[in-house]
Amino acid sequence: MSDVSYPDLKGASVFITGGGSGIGAALTEGFLRQGAKVAFVQRSDASGFVAEMTEKTGNTPLFLPCDITDVTRLRACVDEAAAAHGPVTVLVNNAANDKRHTAEEVTEEFWDWSQAINLKSYFFACQAVAPGMRAAGGGSIINTTSISYMMGNAGYPAYTTANSGINGMTRSLAREFGPDNIRVNALAPGWVLTEKQLQMWTTPEALAEHMNRMCLKRHLAPEDIVGPMLFLASRTSGAMTGQALVIDGGVVVTG
Repeated sequence: MSDVSYPDLKGASVFITGGGSGIGAALTEGFLRQGAKVAFVQRSDASGFVAEMTEKTGNTPLFLPCDITDVTRLRACVDEAAAAHGPVTVLVNNAANDKRHTAEEVTEEFWDWSQAINLKSYFFACQAVAPGMRAAGGGSIINTTSISYMMGNAGYPAYTTANSGINGMTRSLAREFGPDNIRVNALAPGWVLTEKQLQMWTTPEALAEHMNRMCLKRHLAPEDIVGPMLFLASRTSGAMTGQALVIDGGVVVTG
């Protein structure tokens, strides 16, 4: 967990998708420890996580049940968060689903499902927070993408397509929202070994192969994403927009 303090995040109204598990849970905790007012959405019940966060941080997050593919409900949750905490000034689009699949087995229904989670929801969350950020004098949007499309990975082409789309959307919205002092950046994690990844996708062979590609010889944990996310959310990165920050231990090298 980040031990850096960002005073401007204290009291900030933060909205996180998928904020009760995996990387999202670490992000929720990270913002709570900064003193932010955090609202998060996810499908599964997170009341136990809320209690845990209250005990660990002394700061209680607002859990709003939501299937992010339901745009009407997602918009309503942004409104509920704003009513409770003030206009959302930090949006973290984090929720995603990297279900493995080959191109040949993709149906139209699966394609639409994948894009709805991994790209469509991101756009409409950005759209929903923009008016409040504009009224508040600015804000920071961080769209979580992935290095998977940079690597040209096979095994989940609908997911990598969405990841690439997130970067295009980030750049366009940074240009459109910039005059209102709304920054839009992307954060691209490498392979972060969440509980879900360990249970569903990891094998000793895959981990060894990925380690061989890494400059830093250790696998990533959710906590590795917290510090960079706080940096993008805070005014410390106040002149940074339209960028993709890669946090992957040195698998892909950009510049």
